[in-house]
Amino acid sequence: MAKLVLLRHGESVWNKMNVFTGWVDVPLSTQGITEAKKAGEQLQDFSFDIIFTSTLVRAMETAMICMAYNQSDRLPVIIHNEEGKESAWAKIYDDNMEQAVIPVIRDWHLNERYYGELQGKNKAKTAEQYGDEQVHLWRRSYDVPPPNGESLKDTAARTIPFFKDNILPRLKENQEVFVAAHGNSLRSIVMYLENLTEAEVLGLEIPTGKPILYDYTGTSLQKVEI
Repeated sequence: MAKLVLLRHGESVWNKMNVFTGWVDVPLSTQGITEAKKAGEQLQDFSFDIIFTSTLVRAMETAMICMAYNQSDRLPVIIHNEEGKESAWAKIYDDNMEQAVIPVIRDWHLNERYYGELQGKNKAKTAEQYGDEQVHLWRRSYDVPPPNGESLKDTAARTIPFFKDNILPRLKENQEVFVAAHGNSLRSIVMYLENLTEAEVLGLEIPTGKPILYDYTGTSLQKVEI
């Protein structure tokens, strides 16, 4: 049976500082590294065929730290599709090593929700400036974006088509798929997978560093315990 693992990155340095992060490319905190290690221990017996991450370093760090604990004979390798030397010079010239690769696909469609003009601002101070109700609306509503940013609805408009076009076909081929991404990009995907309403998704929390597992039955995805 095909399996899908979703994992929100470990705590970032700006999570720790209570700062709106969005697309600002900050790394994991020491706590985030510990969370990624624990997730890796939980996932060590999985035999992943492909890994998808966002283009942000905290998601890539989390995936790679996890895979350092994996017991598979295959190893994760970031796939470079850029034009020029970065792609051409990353070619593997040994057939055995190429077959031992787990491709890691980075894509911006899995990036965190774009927080617009809130990025870099402390959440508590922002609530003092605009009021708790307004900041809560920006953070937790479905279709109200922060100033010049994305709402969860906007995020879903890029994550769900990406899931349907790139991840679901892998599951239909009976592959084990690992996705390392972000709180809101994963909230939108879980909303789709579990048929949550706009009201239900508002209460959905995706904790950092906690793998979520689904079995693909051939027609649907069923959430199961790891």
